[in-house]
Amino acid sequence: MELITGFDSNYRYILVAARRARQLLSGARPMVETTAKKPCRVAQHELDAHLVKWFIPEKPKSAVELAKEQLAQTDSE
Repeated sequence: MELITGFDSNYRYILVAARRARQLLSGARPMVETTAKKPCRVAQHELDAHLVKWFIPEKPKSAVELAKEQLAQTDSE
């Protein structure tokens, strides 16, 4: 199975398309002209046209990582 252009995985493509489809269902206007009626298909057309901006959020630090950083700060003082 080929990766969809611009995505690091096909799973992420589905996640982004689903989130955009939810926005369309909530009343957002389509960014592309299409004959498609279903929000999922419209979202796919928008993604294929590279009109939807997306990013991978930074992973939050765990409690252990935060504690290590605090210990390192107190040790350096």
